[in-house]
Amino acid sequence: MKTFFKRLFLGLLIIVLLGGAFAAHEWKAQKPFLFRVFLDRTLIQFAFESPETLTSLGFLESVGIKGHNAKLDDDSPEKADELFEKIPEIKEVLLSYDDASLSEKERLSKEITLYLLEFGEQAEEFRYHNYPVNQLFGVQNGYPSFMEAQHQVHTVEDAENYLARLEAVRVKFAQNLAGIQLRAENGILPPRFVIDRVLDEMNGFINTPAKENILYTSLQTKLNDAKEVTSNDKARLLASAESNITGYVYPAYELLIEYFDRVKEKADTDDGFWHLPNGDKAYESALRFFTTTDYTADEIHNIGLSEVDRIQTEILTILTEQGYDTAQGFSVAIEALAADERFYYEDSDEGRAQILKDYQKILDEIDANLDNAFRIRPKAGMEVVRIPEFKEKTSPGAYYQQPAIDGSRPGRFFANLYDIKATPTYSMRTLAYHEGIPGHHFQIAISMELEGMPFIRRISPFTAYTEGWALYTERLAWELGFQEDPFDNIGRLQAELFRAVRLVVDTGIHAKRWTREQAIDYMKANTGMAQSDVVSEIERYIVMPGQATAYKVGMMKILELRERAKSVLGDRFDLRDFHDVVLKNGAVPLDILERLVEQYIEST
Repeated sequence: MKTFFKRLFLGLLIIVLLGGAFAAHEWKAQKPFLFRVFLDRTLIQFAFESPETLTSLGFLESVGIKGHNAKLDDDSPEKADELFEKIPEIKEVLLSYDDASLSEKERLSKEITLYLLEFGEQAEEFRYHNYPVNQLFGVQNGYPSFMEAQHQVHTVEDAENYLARLEAVRVKFAQNLAGIQLRAENGILPPRFVIDRVLDEMNGFINTPAKENILYTSLQTKLNDAKEVTSNDKARLLASAESNITGYVYPAYELLIEYFDRVKEKADTDDGFWHLPNGDKAYESALRFFTTTDYTADEIHNIGLSEVDRIQTEILTILTEQGYDTAQGFSVAIEALAADERFYYEDSDEGRAQILKDYQKILDEIDANLDNAFRIRPKAGMEVVRIPEFKEKTSPGAYYQQPAIDGSRPGRFFANLYDIKATPTYSMRTLAYHEGIPGHHFQIAISMELEGMPFIRRISPFTAYTEGWALYTERLAWELGFQEDPFDNIGRLQAELFRAVRLVVDTGIHAKRWTREQAIDYMKANTGMAQSDVVSEIERYIVMPGQATAYKVGMMKILELRERAKSVLGDRFDLRDFHDVVLKNGAVPLDILERLVEQYIEST
């Protein structure tokens, strides 16, 4: 974990601090001699402008630089303007590097960077077509989560920086509010249910006594673990934290609460992007970004309908073999399975603790038995933790957090334990494989650890690739024999069905004018998921248009490419070679992945 990023960031930091003829040129020149320096320097310059990113990366602290930990990011609309203004400049320099002077890997890096820059130019028109504060994410829950998970406290200085960030939050929230108001002026307000959800969340947050707030309790825990901090300092710092939460943090939240209270009556119940100004075009743009294809909403919708029928048929076949009554159709049969109490843990703290232990056992088992499918493996570890209780009610069923670059934190699979009925035992293997091993943890951690890869290639936001890979590994685990129990296989198929249904409901909401209720009814009837999960998922698609379509589109492409390689290569096909090709290039658009696989087939 420490190898590439430590050398990259510290090396460029030395350039900044010490200069030197060639080094200074490479840092300051509009066009560095070395192409990779240009790519990495560009991203690092953006990172240096983001104190929160620097904290998350954690590399400056190792050389004694901590001042950034007292600051928060500039979230003002003007700062966002600067990013869009820089895109043409970066693109011009990128194109000035002649392909003939670049290696094959560098040409691929150039192509991917250009892809992202050109999409950024095209997407500027729709930069305000989003809801930056919503029930899933936004400054209102992102800020306390960042402080709890990323801000390290080992010394008095670290704690003082923590306190400074508690003060800086008022400005940060005001900047976010300015962006929200700008969207409203352009006719973009979140649906009414979104406003109701965030108001409930924020009111609950500020109605918590300061000493019980996560910003206080998190600092308290960190100080208790900080051996260098004396008892007197701990007491002083905690008293200041309580004062800052009351005097700065809660008033910052009240800024947003007052605004949303004022505008909620203006919000309507039309949930799809189609009702926003230029909403149809904005949704087309979102689909192109998330799927990295030119599929239309109609094409994606119809693929989803076809896949729903296929997968439901497979599930009904297994349920019939296991003695369930399937004569009344999928909805009734799957609800009977969901109601079967033998598949649930005890609804208690002990039951939830056991879920986490069993998830870890599942991951440890598969991690120890993948040598026949993978040569490349991540060095970073993997652990299972619970989603923080203050936000799990509106969070998805699970998510993955990448390891810390400095190796201080392993990859984490966050499990949502709010509703015990949302965690049937037969779904656990599939979820663990998707979020952990060999899903997101393998793909993301390996990408971070790849030697010789430009920074932008390690963080490229190609959802169809990353989520397609994770969904692909669910099926891979079954093919490798890790889901021999027929009910575990039903769990796998349900997860794939869930992603197929997403194709239908996402396009239904944003292109075919489905209501929130229509989408909830369709997903509930066709997946058998817990009602709480269905509502959370549909509301997620409403605030993240197009994102949910990437999973199934990406999975289908990876399977298609694997089958082509097997068909052409026959006995020469090696699954480990195929996975090397997919993983060793980092995240890429699907058409580029297809080209890489074709090159592997030809070379083999």
